[in-house]
Amino acid sequence: MRLPWCHTARETPPLPPCKAVPAMAPRPPLGPHLLLALLLSLPPPPTRARHFSAPNATFNHLALAPGLGTLYVGAVNRLFQLSPELRLQAVAVTGPVLDSPDCVPFRDPADCPHARLTDNANQLLLVSGRARELVACGQVRQGVCDKRRLDDVARVLYQAEDPGDGQFVAANAPGVATVGLVVQAPDRDLLLVARGLAGKLSAGVPPLTVRQLAGPQPFSSEGLGRLVVGDLSDYNNSYVGAFAAGRSAYFVFRRRGARAQADYRSYVARVCLGDANLYSYVEVPLACRGQGLIQAAAVTPSTLLGSFAAGPGGAGAALCAFPLARLDASMEHARRLCYTAGGRGPGGAEEATVEYGVTSRCAALPADSPESYPCGDEHTPSPIAGRQPLEAEPLLQLKQPISAVAGLQADGHTIAFLGDTQGQLHKVFLNGSHGHVYHSQQVGPRGSAISPDLLVDGNGSHVYVLTAQQVDRVPVAACPEFPDCTSCLQARDPLCGWCVLQGRCTLKGQCGRAAQANQWLWSYEDSHCPHVQSLLPAYHPRQEQGQVTLSVPRLPTLAADEYFHCAFGDYDSLAHVEGPHVACVTPPEDQLPLNPPGTDHITLPLALMFEDVAVAATNFSFYDCSAVQALEVAAPCRACVGSIWRCHWCPWSSRCVYGEHCPEGEGTIYSAQEADVQVRGPGACPRVEGLAGPVLLPVGWKSHLALRVRNLQHFGSLPASYHCWLELPGELQRLPASLEETSGDVGLISCQAQQLRPSVAQRELRVPIYVTRGKAQRLDNAHTLHVTLYDCAVGHPDCSRCQAANGSLGCVWCSHHQPTCRYGPLCPPEAVELLCPSPRIDRIEPLTGPPEGGLALTIWGSNLGRDFAEVQDAVNVAGRPCSPEPSLYRTSARIVCVTSPAPNGTTGPIQVAIKNRPPGISTQHFTYQDPILLSLSPQWGPQAGGTQLTIHGQHLQTGGNISAFVGAQPCPIQEPVCPEAIVCHTMSQASPGEAVVRVVFGHAQRTLLTSPFQYTANPQLVAAEPSVSFRGGGRLIRVRGTGLDVVQQPLLSVWLAATAEVQAAGAEPQDPTPRTSCGGPTAAPQACIQLQEGLLQCSTVCSINSSSLLLCQSPAVPDGVHPQRVFFTLDNVHVDFASANGGQDFQYQPNPRLAPLSREEPTRPYRLKPGNVLDVEGQGLNLGISKEEVRVHIGDGECLVKTLTLTHLYCEPPSRAPQPANGSSALPQFVVQMGNVRLALGPVQYETEPTLSAFPVEAQVGLGLGAAVLIAAVLLLTLMYRHKSKQALRDYQKVLVQLENLEIGVGDQCRKEFTDLMTEMTDLSSDLEASGIPFLDYHTYAERVFFPGHGGCPLQPVLEGPGEEGRRAPVRQGLTQLSNLLNSKLFLLTLIHTLEEQPSFSQRDRCHVASLLSLALHGKLEYLTDILRTLLSDLAAHYVHKNPKLMLRRTETMVEKLLTNWLSICLYAFLKEVAGEPLYMLLRAIQYQVDKGPVDAVTGKAKRTLNDSRLLREDVEFRPLTLMVLAGPRAGGAAGGGAVQHVPARVLDTDTITQVKEKVLEQVYKGTPFSQRPSAHALDLEWRSGLAGHLTLSDEDLTSVTQNHWKRLNTLQHYKVPDGATVGLIPQLHNGEAVSQSLAQNCTLGENVPMLEDGEEGGVHLWHLVKGTEEPEGAKARRSSLRERERERARAKAIPEIYLTRLLSMKGTLQKFVDDTFQAILSVNRPVPIAIKYLFDFLDELAEKHGIEDPETLHIWKTNSLLLRFWVNALKNPQLIFDVRVSDNVDAILAVIAQTFIDSCTVSEHKVGRAHSYPEQDSPVNKLLYAREIPRYKQMVERYYSDIRQSSPASYQEMNSALAELSGNYTSAPHCLEALQELYNHIHRYYDQIISALEEDPVGQKMQLACRLQQVAALVENKVTDL
Repeated sequence: MRLPWCHTARETPPLPPCKAVPAMAPRPPLGPHLLLALLLSLPPPPTRARHFSAPNATFNHLALAPGLGTLYVGAVNRLFQLSPELRLQAVAVTGPVLDSPDCVPFRDPADCPHARLTDNANQLLLVSGRARELVACGQVRQGVCDKRRLDDVARVLYQAEDPGDGQFVAANAPGVATVGLVVQAPDRDLLLVARGLAGKLSAGVPPLTVRQLAGPQPFSSEGLGRLVVGDLSDYNNSYVGAFAAGRSAYFVFRRRGARAQADYRSYVARVCLGDANLYSYVEVPLACRGQGLIQAAAVTPSTLLGSFAAGPGGAGAALCAFPLARLDASMEHARRLCYTAGGRGPGGAEEATVEYGVTSRCAALPADSPESYPCGDEHTPSPIAGRQPLEAEPLLQLKQPISAVAGLQADGHTIAFLGDTQGQLHKVFLNGSHGHVYHSQQVGPRGSAISPDLLVDGNGSHVYVLTAQQVDRVPVAACPEFPDCTSCLQARDPLCGWCVLQGRCTLKGQCGRAAQANQWLWSYEDSHCPHVQSLLPAYHPRQEQGQVTLSVPRLPTLAADEYFHCAFGDYDSLAHVEGPHVACVTPPEDQLPLNPPGTDHITLPLALMFEDVAVAATNFSFYDCSAVQALEVAAPCRACVGSIWRCHWCPWSSRCVYGEHCPEGEGTIYSAQEADVQVRGPGACPRVEGLAGPVLLPVGWKSHLALRVRNLQHFGSLPASYHCWLELPGELQRLPASLEETSGDVGLISCQAQQLRPSVAQRELRVPIYVTRGKAQRLDNAHTLHVTLYDCAVGHPDCSRCQAANGSLGCVWCSHHQPTCRYGPLCPPEAVELLCPSPRIDRIEPLTGPPEGGLALTIWGSNLGRDFAEVQDAVNVAGRPCSPEPSLYRTSARIVCVTSPAPNGTTGPIQVAIKNRPPGISTQHFTYQDPILLSLSPQWGPQAGGTQLTIHGQHLQTGGNISAFVGAQPCPIQEPVCPEAIVCHTMSQASPGEAVVRVVFGHAQRTLLTSPFQYTANPQLVAAEPSVSFRGGGRLIRVRGTGLDVVQQPLLSVWLAATAEVQAAGAEPQDPTPRTSCGGPTAAPQACIQLQEGLLQCSTVCSINSSSLLLCQSPAVPDGVHPQRVFFTLDNVHVDFASANGGQDFQYQPNPRLAPLSREEPTRPYRLKPGNVLDVEGQGLNLGISKEEVRVHIGDGECLVKTLTLTHLYCEPPSRAPQPANGSSALPQFVVQMGNVRLALGPVQYETEPTLSAFPVEAQVGLGLGAAVLIAAVLLLTLMYRHKSKQALRDYQKVLVQLENLEIGVGDQCRKEFTDLMTEMTDLSSDLEASGIPFLDYHTYAERVFFPGHGGCPLQPVLEGPGEEGRRAPVRQGLTQLSNLLNSKLFLLTLIHTLEEQPSFSQRDRCHVASLLSLALHGKLEYLTDILRTLLSDLAAHYVHKNPKLMLRRTETMVEKLLTNWLSICLYAFLKEVAGEPLYMLLRAIQYQVDKGPVDAVTGKAKRTLNDSRLLREDVEFRPLTLMVLAGPRAGGAAGGGAVQHVPARVLDTDTITQVKEKVLEQVYKGTPFSQRPSAHALDLEWRSGLAGHLTLSDEDLTSVTQNHWKRLNTLQHYKVPDGATVGLIPQLHNGEAVSQSLAQNCTLGENVPMLEDGEEGGVHLWHLVKGTEEPEGAKARRSSLRERERERARAKAIPEIYLTRLLSMKGTLQKFVDDTFQAILSVNRPVPIAIKYLFDFLDELAEKHGIEDPETLHIWKTNSLLLRFWVNALKNPQLIFDVRVSDNVDAILAVIAQTFIDSCTVSEHKVGRAHSYPEQDSPVNKLLYAREIPRYKQMVERYYSDIRQSSPASYQEMNSALAELSGNYTSAPHCLEALQELYNHIHRYYDQIISALEEDPVGQKMQLACRLQQVAALVENKVTDL
């Protein structure tokens, strides 16, 4: 929101005496302090990848302060100051600005009608080191520049207020480049600026100018050099860069040249740095051979680097380098030719000329002229252009266009940094005539071009990269990032190398011995790192120490006192170096770590160390031969001699040893690595080669084993025993063995025969076998040796399978004892069975098949043949042959055959007949039956599939392989298949349409042609509401869509994370095919099922109401589980809830909590009086349900819910006591049902009224007389015999009972009223969601607060008379100077103090001037706040010496009114966002309650009020009516088109016609601000009945009733208007013409027409509900006036009880809204507005400064400054905040509430009496109303003050930032000059006194304040002007 307010001029440099300061153009809207606070609050960037970005900022330029390292970023509308580490230090706001490129800088927007708010892009950003200034030029205001402080860019050192065209510096179009240099001349700094042509106003600005930086007119080029151009259209230079090198400045650019040159070319121009006149200007063309135009450039100390466009369309880039020496020589050649040879070369061709269309020509000066005038002079030709281009070969080609170039020379190398248009930074090493890209990295967002401002910092360690979104700080060389030598050299970074003795990658300067050989390795010279080239030996036994020699080439040389050492892991050994060879001693065995388990060696790192730096490293292994043999148990000798180590085998001792040989006398088998011995390697080891006997061994039979052995001669002739070992499962069996025979090195070992029987019977068992010699000396196995044990009895259960076994096993079927399969020799010959028994059939499947045959029938049994050939033709099914399948046959156990066709109904057993044996016949019979398909259910479903389809028929359980199809798509069958029904689920179909259903039974197919399945379009969901539910679920969700009736079982599902708690709640794993039994009920879907992804799916089944409506209940969700997805399942269609609800997802709210009815004892019955409304308290009641969905039961009766809020439920119970819902309890239970959430809140007991007995009248009279006599006697005795104290106690108890009854009655009435009110407020809240609260716009709000009582237009302009037009400009200028003068703090304080000292300066004048100052200084709130602080300090110092508690006690000095206005400005946002809503709801609640009861239109008294002086005491009978109001285009009777709506309006039959019109307008224009509604007095109310019955109603007409000089106003009762009558509002007619229904847009505030007065009209008194005091005669009135006044006074004192109950009822009904309003004002739950914290902190400072320690005084100051000064005003006058009408009755009620707020803020004890503020509302009764609440409110105030004091202090910077934002939000007011005009009128009244005060002040004299005020007076005096 931008509101126009006054904006004063900024601080300016000192001016000549009494010179007027012109106003500036409008300034930016956002203050720099606020922006800096916002940016500093952003999280800091990571430490390594330093970068800076700002939200919503676009960066343009980057500048670096030499020496300081500070960075400056020029951006659109901003300037940022950054530390070298890119931390934000300061920020300045430079835009947007009201500007136009077609206008010169202006002060008055009227001077440039087409000016628009324009973003200010930065065009030039330079640092002036000598002056320590930053030069910043933007594109607005024709590119003028300003100067700012280097240490704070927010501080402006110079800004041209009224710049001339000589100060237009930068191009005013963002696409046109501007480059520049700050040049240090001997006596001053100069600015060299080059720019392109931009805009029609820049035609007079030369492309290159020299400008002054200091002096009276900074940035002016007057008297300095300009590159004069004849025709700019011919020479539109496009500049690339500007550089200073040596004593020259260079400018690189592109231009077309003279008219003869149509093509653009690249140029470089040079001028001397000290040449202020550009006499030395020389330019030559540049050419990068074969490439396009130059795009970016940079200068190193010796070279100009340029990036040129390359490739087709300039899609690539080429880098060329031009040595500055060659460049200068080319320019000197062109200059010499133009100076001395007329520009002609030796051949006569023109090689140099004077360019740019000027009249100068090349001359023929003396030959020494170039040396005499090295920088030219007035007589030398200029500007000179060489014709011969300076050419260079491309160093490098890139595929991306280059937008930025930077160069660096370090360590004798030249490095180029190239930034491309995609945001990549390339580092290039320029090595001779070639360039090498050695590193590229993405900087900033991808696709964002790098800015040409690519800067290297002062020490050359970092480069700063600028893109449009961020600034990055990139290291020039990232040497420390490379952890080792290899990565360091592979990086090919020319600045990095490996410092050998430091062991790190460094710059050359960081390596101390880099100059010595082999100390610093550079990747472009050294490709190898220090490394161990060889080791001798390569490994070593761990048991002995030895020497290792390392060969390390190119080892650096050490000093005499330095040495290398070797590190074997943690063991250090001194190294002996001889050339490249290094000798070290290995560690002893006890210094070596143990071998890792399962290994035979330990490998340690071996490093050659210098101090603690590893120069070269490798690995070295220590082996252990004794561990080698342990690794290979089956072949220890082979493992020993075959390993990589030098280990030998000692066969006698079976040991693996290192060294030369075995102990003395023992033969040695040497390692395979030994070359000069014969007995070596695994082939020489004693070993078992293989089995010589059988491999198959039958179980239970003694078998003999023999093994072949070799190389046993190594054992010599030593005797030894041999054993064979068999590794049976669970045991190791040893067999004695003997060495049978040997022949050479080959032998045979025979194992003793023995029965072998494993512990577990197995069909075949492979058993490992090995041989040992002696006690435990194992012979090697040449390979893995096994024998196989087999058992014929295992795996051959019947005869057929036994005979079918492998013949080599020798198994036979043996009938001895128990028939079984045995090894042949184990069976007696007579028991061997050669012929097997008959086949036995155990089971067949299936039992039915189609008549067509082709069914695969499976037969299980035994003795079903030894092979397939025996059963090939042996099977019959029901007398028909069945063909077995060979692939599915299992010997003797299973036959699978295919049935043959047979007639339907054929049945019979299965028969298997094998040759020579009787056939086997099954007990089960197989039946041929014909399956029949009859019908489908349902007959349609969605094309997405998922429909559970039931196919009805007969004999459907036919065969075992049944499949169903719908069209071409399979329909997966749900088991089991029943005889009369098949259930399957449809698959998706490509398009809707019919599909034939068919079922395949084996090879037989049945088709249902009569009733095809209909695929319909998928159901669509378009709406689902509501979208929120409690976690308990059960809320009814109405889902609307199309095609919903085709869905079989719609579900509403939710996915939950399956935590342990949720799984414990009863979730079951999902069964994809839930099984049911045939004929049984369908299984109900599970509420929650477990999904495979670890999720839980909980669902509820929806009911289908129609094709367009589903009714679903929300699923229950356990507490603590986050729902991940809520969706609908419509068969196979899954729709997320958000998709069905327009993007709004389904939300779960916590379950509601309700308090028991009886808080103290929940089990105790709640006593309910019939007719009362029940109020139940709770939390979160309406978060997931509406009041219509809540069901409340008391027993079997229902309690009707009237209102449901977040914390309250109000319901109306049955009038009679209901019965308990169950017989278990005597009293009915109070139960609240919210969806699935059921809450029982305790029993309810109805109170019964005592009933009158049916006594006869006579008996009642007699009883009454008797009772009266008895009571009289008791009273007499009491008076005689009781003490007065007991009587008093009884009276007190009686009063208590009466008060309790009164309170109960009022409480019941309050609950009923509150229920109705909450219903109304709920409806209002829903209306406000659409229309919003009618807040006043800030402009109107401020005017009403600043100028209360002045109407809507407090600053009316005075109309000009004829001939006054010419005085407008001087007056405007004078008022502008007055605005500037107000910026002087001394002037403003002197003005305020002088005015307040004048006796005739009234309190009204003080307030008015204070508001005028608030208006004039609104655009500079920081300054206004500073003035306010000063004035408050002076006020405190004044009151401290008197009575400090009286400060700010509404005496309305100017400072107090300024404070009120300041708070109103600062708290407007808080009003709109926080406090406005409860205050508006309170206002509407009051209006609603007042309108529900009669209001007297004459006296203004009402039945429903809080103010006893406004209470209507008479009982007036009234009846509520509902009128149907015609609203719409034709409501007023016009003949226009359009529909007429009937709007119901609630009125009373006692309302006057004007009151009815006001209520009707409130309903018809609900949601419309009051100022935009028509006035009730401009409309008539017309009652319409039937077609032609129209009656205009009015307050007074001929039918009005007049009696005894009293005329009663007409009411609806008077006209007998019935309930439900139709009325309309029509324009009021005067003399036959309609009165204009203009909206209330005039300058009046409040109601347009006052209330009807109790006046006289020709002696007739008006009355409405009650007559006033009748005074027919003056004398009688005079005589009785005193008596009447006494009677009225007595009547006011003694209010009958019934009237008090009316006030109490109204108070109780509104209590919630009053509490909400006070809570919003006094709560610190939300952040307290910073202005309040700032003000309270300042008051605390004042108290501490003046030594005030009394907390009561500080409390009074804070109360007087904020609560009484601002909030009481807001409570009493809501029309200051909202666009509403506040009636007198509402105003009176608000006054009582405001007085309550005042009483709550006082420190003294609350007393019922008259206070000091509002006499009408502080009567004793009004005080009594809130006597109980005021102590609680007092605690709220105390807590509010305490919490604010304890919160973190509001800093001056934070407050200034907030004030700057406010100033920007509400700037530039239309009445600014009118306010200054009125302020001057006050100054004019006391002109002499003000002038005297200014002249008496010494500082004022120096500042010439009196003189400046006299100038203002001279311009404004005696002229009243409409501005």
